This record gives sequence, C-alpha cells and structure tokens, in this order.
Amino acid sequence: MALIQIAEPGQSTTAHQHRLAVGIDLGTTNSLVATVRSGEVDTLPGVDGSHLLPSVVHYGEDEVHVGSIAQQYSVSDPWNTIVSVKRFMGRGADDISAKDEHYSYSFAETDSAVPRIKTRSGDVSAVEVSAEILKNLKQRAIKTLGDELTGAVITVPAYFDDAQRQATKDAAKLAEINVLRLLNEPTAAAVAYGLDTGNEGVIAVYDLGGGTFDISILRLNKGVFEVLATGGNSSLGGDDFDFVVSQWIIQQAAFSNIDDPAFRRLLMQHARSAKEALAEEDSVLISIDTENGSWQGSLDRDKLKDLLTPLVKKTLMSCRRALRDADVDIEEIREVVMVGGSTRTLLVREMVAEFFQCDPLTSIDPDKVVATGAALQADVLVGNKPDDEMLLLDVIPLSLGIETMGGLVEKIIHRNTAIPVAKAQEFTTYKDGQTAMAVHVLQGERELVSDCRSLARFELRGFPPQVAGAARIRVTFQVDADGLLIVSAQEENSGIEASVDVKPSYGLSDNEIETMLRDSIEHAEDDMHLRMLREQQVEAERVIEALDSAIDSDGDQLLSADEREQIDSARQVLVEMKSGSDVGAIEQAIKQLEAACEAYVARRMNTNIKTAMQGHSIDEYAAEQNLDEKAAEAKVEE
Repeated sequence: MALIQIAEPGQSTTAHQHRLAVGIDLGTTNSLVATVRSGEVDTLPGVDGSHLLPSVVHYGEDEVHVGSIAQQYSVSDPWNTIVSVKRFMGRGADDISAKDEHYSYSFAETDSAVPRIKTRSGDVSAVEVSAEILKNLKQRAIKTLGDELTGAVITVPAYFDDAQRQATKDAAKLAEINVLRLLNEPTAAAVAYGLDTGNEGVIAVYDLGGGTFDISILRLNKGVFEVLATGGNSSLGGDDFDFVVSQWIIQQAAFSNIDDPAFRRLLMQHARSAKEALAEEDSVLISIDTENGSWQGSLDRDKLKDLLTPLVKKTLMSCRRALRDADVDIEEIREVVMVGGSTRTLLVREMVAEFFQCDPLTSIDPDKVVATGAALQADVLVGNKPDDEMLLLDVIPLSLGIETMGGLVEKIIHRNTAIPVAKAQEFTTYKDGQTAMAVHVLQGERELVSDCRSLARFELRGFPPQVAGAARIRVTFQVDADGLLIVSAQEENSGIEASVDVKPSYGLSDNEIETMLRDSIEHAEDDMHLRMLREQQVEAERVIEALDSAIDSDGDQLLSADEREQIDSARQVLVEMKSGSDVGAIEQAIKQLEAACEAYVARRMNTNIKTAMQGHSIDEYAAEQNLDEKAAEAKVEE
C-alpha cells in the first residue's frame, strides 16, 4: 500500500526539505541554542542534560574545554579559564584593564588593536574564545537534529556598537556558522513573547544579563515588531552584582592577599551563590575556608538591597531615557517583559515594578526567552515559513554622519532610525581646483567632531578640478539588518566613487554610548551655539579666501588705491571677528566686506563677460537660443 505524506501547515511536504536553523543566545554567563521542531520551539540540551551552557572556556594542556567542565577549572586554573568573555567583545586592552579590575587576566603586548589574553595554549582574543562557545553549541545542535545547519540567528545586546557586532560575526565565522542575522536580544524576546501570547500594544523589554543591560520600548501590532527606542549599558550586569557582594565579603572578613586570581574567582563564586540563594531565602550563610583565612557570616535580603540598589538605579536611568526617546509615557506601557538571569534577583523585580507601575511578566523562563525568539526568526529566514508575516524593525542607537568644514558633524542617519536603512546627502568642495575629498565617518549626537566617536576615514580621489561649489559629491550611508555600516561617496559629474565597510577600531569605553546620549541632552543649547559659530567662521574663511584669490588675479587692474584700502580695512575687521565667539558680529562683518566689494565685483563680472564675448555678437547667441527653443518644441510635439 502506498503512503501519502501530509505535512503540517507551514512545514515542508518532505522531511529533507525542512531546513535546519537555530537561534543562539551567546550570553555573558550562559549560552543556549534553540530550534523549531514540529511547530514547537525547544532549547537543546547538552550531553549532561543541561540546556544552559556556561560561557566559560578553559585552555588545557592538550585540549580546550567549554561549559561546565571548563567551569571546574575556574578557581584552580584562573589564568587559563576565561569567563564572561562577552564583556570583552569589540573592546581595547587599555579599556579592559581600566574598567574590569575584577578580572584576572594577563594581556599580551601586541601592535594589534585587538586585545589578546595570555593562556598556556597561546594568546587568544575575545573573538576566538567566543568561537569555542559557538562551536560547542553548533555541535550540540548537529548531534540533536542529526544534520548540518543551514544557518543561525545570533542575538546581541541592542546597545552593541558596530565593533562588537562585527566581533560577534567574526566569532561565528571562525566557528563555521552561517549567520542569517544578528538580532537584538530585546527584539528576540519580543518575538518569543508576542508570538506566544498574541499581545499587541507598547511593551518594555528589560534585559539584564550577566554582563550587559538593555532596555527596549517596542510596539507590537499584527506581526510587526517595531523598536521605538533602545538604551542600556554594554558593561553592567550580574557580574557587577557579584563583584559588589564579593567586595562586601572582603570588608567583613578582612582577607589579605586579595589580588590572588584564584582567591578572587572563588570569592565571585561565593558571591554569586549567595545572591542566587537570596531569591528564594530571606538570609543565607556564607562560609569560606582558604589559605588566605577562614570566614563565616550571613547575608540577608536587606543588606543585599543596600549593596545592589545603586546598580539597579543605573538601569532605571536608562529606562527613563528610552521612554523619552520613544515619546512614550509610563502609563502607555502595557507590559514589562523580564529577560536575563539577573532579573531573578528580587530587588530588580521590585524596583522595575515600582518604576513601570505594573507587575513585570516572569512566566517565561528569562534564560530561554531570547534563544526562543532567535529560533523563531531563524525558522522564518531559512524559508520554513514562507507565509509568515512577521516583520522586525530594529533601530540604530546613535546618529551617523560625516565631518564638514569647521569640525562640524552633518548627521545623515539619525538615532532610533529603523534598520535596514539607506540614506544619502550631497556635499560640495570648499576650494577651487579641488580633486580629492576626505570623508570622516562619525557616530554620536553632539555637533562637533571632537565630541563624537570616529568610526572610519577614507578618501575620494581623482575627480576633475572645478571651481569651489561646482562638484556634486553624493555620500551614501547603508546600515544592514545586522546594524553594520557601509559608507560610499561618488562625484556625480565624473562618476568617480569610493567606499568603506565600517569596522571601527576597538577600544570603546564601557559607558561611552550612554555618556554620548547624556552629554547631547545636557549640552544641546551650547552645541547649537557652537555649530552656528563654526558655520559663520567657515563662511568667513570662504569669503576671505575667495576675495584674496580675486585680488591676486586682477585687483591691481580693477581697484583704485582708496577702494583697495576700504576692502583691506573691511577684510581685517572680518579676520578679527572670525576669531571671536560673537556669531552676529561675524555675520555683520561679512556683510560689511561684501558691501565694500560691490563695485569691484561688478567690474570683475563686466570684464569676464567682455572677455567671453570677444569675437562674437549678441545675434549669435540669440540665434542659438532660437534653435534650442525650436528643438524643444519639436520634441514636445513628437
């Protein structure tokens, strides 16, 4: 008897046509991999039965250990056991050594901007360490699903900058994983939550993991997941909670030799265990017995609250800023979704509930919700659900633009613009005969180059020399779905073109993005005044340069001694005003100089027309104009 295979709606008619795709939550403390099977989303367990893979890598004598096995070496071999590597993605060695004093790694001295950690297996970067975690998750998926993967959606914090996103993609490339998309973690949570409940309206996704914090305000409507605003801190999370608790233990016990890496790692483990236990109990006993001494004491919820409140308040400041950026009142927030293992801390839940004036949703496992959303998105992207109407609209966290004359920033793509996006703007040359133009790509909200972050530089060369202002240079910014940027410039008259894939240098400080946003608000009025001042100064320089060029050319022939003196006097006034800070005075000095040059400008124009007309008559030009008009009329008739 012949068998008829009937597929579930939205699934392939034959088994081999179902493409295997996974969602990967590459977390600071733990990582997960999930997939869609038979219409259901599941996180995949390892050989030990645990769904969570500790984001720990140990470099042994003969092999590399990942996960719980590596975690066992955390205290006994801290120099070769890398934990919380996600905090190091896309960052510089100087920044790491300054900001992460509670990590005991030795960094190699290299000429590369990418920091490398010394291990017995050689110097390794954060990208390489992350690749080991991704390889383990990939093998877990292949073993469970029984076939090779078509691709994966990997989640990143919404506030990961270009360098951190690129570092994540590089890690996936090393692990030989085809990245379908980098998906912001709060958006992934919204995908999982929205699809599971059919909820619509404005929600807040509060994501506090081991090393990063994100807050996103999203609007869910008929399958469209739109990020209205995002904020956060790329270096704030449960690790910082543990560090604060460990410092309290040190104060209570008066331990010596606290710089010992093994001892510090042990303290962090005790601190984490105490913090997690207080989610279930009112008080917990801490007992430490080491070569540095022994100590036994208790930690209760009230003391933990005192220790952690300043850190939780930092997250709420980001929440307040995100609401303002989204132009949303707290009363409009229908639900608050809690994501990340650190949201199990009761203090976090209490302060978030008080801030948003509603009880946060905790029914979905905060550890699994991001991986679940990533798996759902991966299933759509590989074509297993061709009729799915789910649309994701992420946003960029900071404005993107280029440097213009006077050290000013011209923003081309503004922050909180939905991605993918492409925008272009035309610019022109400053000087006569210019054949090249430097393009300086910047990120930030301030008006001056010095207050923004430099992303990349490239040059457009080889376009024909023209008078100042004649060249038409079109600069295009393209941000793809992963948040990565390509900038191109083209001189439209000649077609000469140049471009750059923006892969920013490493070395972003912990709070740079947050600081940039805060400074843009605090200095908005000053920045606007400075911008107006610089624009007037640039205009003054342009007028002076044009005047000097003209006078050098024919000033002696067309100007009397008195006229030359008047122009020189007005020019000197403008030079003096230009170095000042009075915008109105500079503008007035420009007008006075232009007034002094009126007769000279008229004579120059007459002279140039006379030169151009030599050997020709007015009738010739009239005849040419009539021919052009007749040709135009004939074309219209056709």
